[in-house]
Amino acid sequence: MASLNYHHLRYFWVIATENNLTRAAERLHVSQSALSIQLRNLEESFGQTLFERQGKRLILTEAGHMAFDYANSIFKAGDELLNLMHNRPVSQRQMLRVGVVSTLSRNFQLELVKPVLNRSDIELVLRSGSLKELLGLMHTHMLDLVVSNRPLPRDSESNWNCRLLDEQSVSLIGKPEAVKAHFKFPDDLQFTPLLLPSMESEIRAAFNFLMEQANIRPFIAAEVDDMAMLRLLVRESNSLALVPPMVVRDELNSGMLVEHYCIPDILEHFYAITPSRRFPNSLLKELLAKHL
Repeated sequence: MASLNYHHLRYFWVIATENNLTRAAERLHVSQSALSIQLRNLEESFGQTLFERQGKRLILTEAGHMAFDYANSIFKAGDELLNLMHNRPVSQRQMLRVGVVSTLSRNFQLELVKPVLNRSDIELVLRSGSLKELLGLMHTHMLDLVVSNRPLPRDSESNWNCRLLDEQSVSLIGKPEAVKAHFKFPDDLQFTPLLLPSMESEIRAAFNFLMEQANIRPFIAAEVDDMAMLRLLVRESNSLALVPPMVVRDELNSGMLVEHYCIPDILEHFYAITPSRRFPNSLLKELLAKHL
């Protein structure tokens, strides 16, 4: 079996870091043609294509991303060896990159990452954004996992996996004095100011359907597309918020807020979206073990 040529691997690592063959050749003080030959030799030894060309850009393939991660570890280990020889502190950590839709409860996000949060051998990267933005990052191998409160859109790539992680009940929550003593659902929603998630939310769609069935036109004080802001607004107003209790768990425990009505017909779902890769991040299984 042929051994790994670390000289070729270093050249590949510089090309991937620079994202450009010309700049990499200048950095390594070699000709571009020589660098191309070294890269081709490495690809032949792996039996894998490491880059795809998009115009003048070199884009890492899935195998390329895996090789780049290992190359980072290898050369980082070399730096750590030097640190060790010079009595400087050393560490070796594996990276886990998670994208979370920005409308998700911060408490849910915290519960999700707890299994790896205090691991000294793991570097956790958390990115937030819209589902479209995060799926774009995962498509370019910048994320290992996307967590969403909506399933995959129908026009998304078919080779992605979407699995239900968890589901939570949804309630109307507010200050103790926010409603009259004998609150009647859904009739009193015509007169009670409400803080609702945006129209893109799964629980908002379910709530609207219930209101239509009951022929109720609710009093909407505000629409908010961020659960953290919804939490702040319900704390500072006399409105009721349509949220999973986990979003305001601390406020419920302290008595600042109370659950006025649990809506049995509405649930918020949480999904784990992962790509079907030949080289999945080994940490994903551990992270999702509690839920899958």
